[in-house]
Amino acid sequence: MKNYLIAFLLLAAPLAATSAHASEDLSCKLRFDLSSWSLIYKHVSGHGVVTCNNGQSMKVKLEARGGGLSIGSSQVDDGHGDFTALRSIADVPGTYADLNAHTVLKAGDAQVLTKGPVSLAIAGVGHGVEMGITVGELTISKDE
Repeated sequence: MKNYLIAFLLLAAPLAATSAHASEDLSCKLRFDLSSWSLIYKHVSGHGVVTCNNGQSMKVKLEARGGGLSIGSSQVDDGHGDFTALRSIADVPGTYADLNAHTVLKAGDAQVLTKGPVSLAIAGVGHGVEMGITVGELTISKDE
């Protein structure tokens, strides 16, 4: 009986390790370019690519709309972001909550966006002039 128990444990251990590994969060990064303009109403659009540590990638389109006290225009080239709490690359598309405060001269920007348990921390260096505070949402969709 003891030999059967040892054999069972030896066979079950790799399966348990595989299922534990499968439930770990996926590490994915976003590279993007954006342009924005605002005059009370803010509009942001851009494109990017999400790449994950499991070899998967997805081209994405970024769009944001919001309102508040804001004026100006800017552009971010070669921005980057990190996702947390992803289970699959399919969890990337969706609408993320966005609260953003702008400075007078856009030398750089960083913010954290959330969609349920998934968070996206983004940063980039921009050019342009923009100031104010806006509240809105960023929608990430699959780009064909």
